[in-house]
Amino acid sequence: MFESAEIGHKVDKSTYEQELPALREALLEAQDELVVKRGFQVIIIVSGVDGGGRRESVHLLNEWLDPRGIETHGMGAPSDEEEDRPRMWRFWRALPPRGKIGIFQGSWYSMPILDRVYKKSRQSDLEEAMERNVRFEKMLSDEGALILKFWFHLSKSFQETRLKSLEKDARTRWRVTERDWRHFSLYDRFRKISSEALRLTSTAQAPWYIIEGSDERYRSLMLGKIVLEALHLRLNAEHGQPHSIPSLPNLPRVDNLHILKSLDLTQKLDKATYNKQLETYQGRLNVLTRDPRFQKISVVAVFEGNDAAGKGGGIRRITGALDARMYQVIPIAAPSDEEKAQPYLWRFWRHIPRRGRLAIFDRSWYGRVLVERVEGFCSEYDWLRAYNEINEFEMQLVEHEIVVVKFWLSISADEQLKRFREREKTGFKRYKITDEDWRNRDRWADYEQAVCDVVDRTSTQHAPWTLVPANDKYHARIHILKTLCESIEAALDRVKGKK
Repeated sequence: MFESAEIGHKVDKSTYEQELPALREALLEAQDELVVKRGFQVIIIVSGVDGGGRRESVHLLNEWLDPRGIETHGMGAPSDEEEDRPRMWRFWRALPPRGKIGIFQGSWYSMPILDRVYKKSRQSDLEEAMERNVRFEKMLSDEGALILKFWFHLSKSFQETRLKSLEKDARTRWRVTERDWRHFSLYDRFRKISSEALRLTSTAQAPWYIIEGSDERYRSLMLGKIVLEALHLRLNAEHGQPHSIPSLPNLPRVDNLHILKSLDLTQKLDKATYNKQLETYQGRLNVLTRDPRFQKISVVAVFEGNDAAGKGGGIRRITGALDARMYQVIPIAAPSDEEKAQPYLWRFWRHIPRRGRLAIFDRSWYGRVLVERVEGFCSEYDWLRAYNEINEFEMQLVEHEIVVVKFWLSISADEQLKRFREREKTGFKRYKITDEDWRNRDRWADYEQAVCDVVDRTSTQHAPWTLVPANDKYHARIHILKTLCESIEAALDRVKGKK
C-alpha cells in the first residue's frame, strides 16, 4: 500500500513559495464559508510513521487556518478518567461541532495498531477494531461529517536518516526519544500492520490519503491541497449533505408479533406488600452498590415508556436507595443548539459514568427511533440506520463492564387518560401535563408500532429490554428494582469469576 509513497517526490523552494500564498488564502475562504453555513464538521486524522511530519503538519494547519475555528487534540495514552470509560468515550467528547475543524494527532486507530505491533492483541482483535472504526466513521459521515485521514509515510532508510539528523542537531535532539528508536526497530512490523489497517478502513466516505513525508514542501502542499479540494466539494454540494436520502419501505415486524399487547397489564400489588418489598429491594440495591466489586463496573439505566407511565416514580425509588454522590439522573428533552451541532449520539456519550457510578436516563437515545420517527423530526434513512448504531453503542458499553438495563413502562390507553385527567385536577401535578401529551395520544397506534420495532431490533443478549406492565405503579416499581438488583448481581458475579 505504501509503495507509491516512497518514490521521492520533491517540490523546489520557488514553486513552494509561489503556490503557498494562494493556497492559504483559499483555505481561509473555505473555512470562513464552513463557519457561515455550519452544515457539517470536518474531522482530520493525522497519522503515520515517526519522523514523517505528523507534528509539523498539525502545526501548519493551525498556522494556515483561523485558530478560532479549529480544535486540535493530541490523543496519547488514555488518562485514568478515560480508562474508566469505554475506549471511544474520549473521542466522542472531542468531536468538533458543525462549522468547525477537529484535528486529531493520535486517533481511534492508534492503540489498536500499537497493541498489535507489540503483540498485546491478536489478529482478530485488530480486524474487529478496524471494523468498528469503519462503522463509527460511517455513522459520522451519515450525520454529515467530512472525514479526512492522512498517513505520512517514510521508507525505512529515510526514517533512519531523519532520526539521526534530528538527533545530531542540538536544536532538535529533544524530538527523538527511545520510543522512536524502539519503533524504528519494529519498522517492518509497523509497516505490515499499518498497511493492513489502512486497507481495511479506506472507504468511500472516509478514504486514507498516503503522503510521502521525506520532502517537507511537497508534504505541506499536498496536505493543504487535499483539505482545500475536499472542503470545496462539500461546500458546493447540497448545503453540506453527503448524499441524498433514499426513500425506504416501511419497517416490518418479525412474524407480525405485537409484543406490547402480550403484556398482562392487570398485575397488581397491594400497598402492604409493596411497602415490604420496597424496603427489601432498596436495601438490596444499596448493599450491592457498596460492594467493593461495584467499583469495577458501572450502570446505565434507561427509562422509556408511554407518557404518564410512571418513569419518574420508578427513578425516584432507585435514587432513594443510593448515596447521591453515586448517581446522576439525565433528563432527555429536545436537543439544545450545542447538541444539534454534533452527531446524534454525542450528547449521550458525554454522560457515560465512570466505574463505580450509575447514570439514569429519563428518556434516551431511543428518541430517534420513537418520537423522531413518529413525528417526522428525522428522515426515514436516519431512523432506520439508528438501530444498528444504537446496538453498536450499547455493545461498547457492555464490553467495558457497564451494566445496561433498559425499561419500557407500558400502560393502557384508558389508564393513560385517567392519569392525564388526574394531573389536570391536581395543582402540584399540573406541570406534568402538556398539549404535546394530548397530541401524542392521537398517534397512539404509531407509537405502539415504533415501540414494537425498537424491542424487536434492539433487545439484544448484551442489552435486553425489560417490558414493565405499569398500570399498577406499585407493581411496576418493584419490578424495576428487582430487575436492576438482579442485573447488578449478575455483573458482580462475573467480576468475581474473572479473578
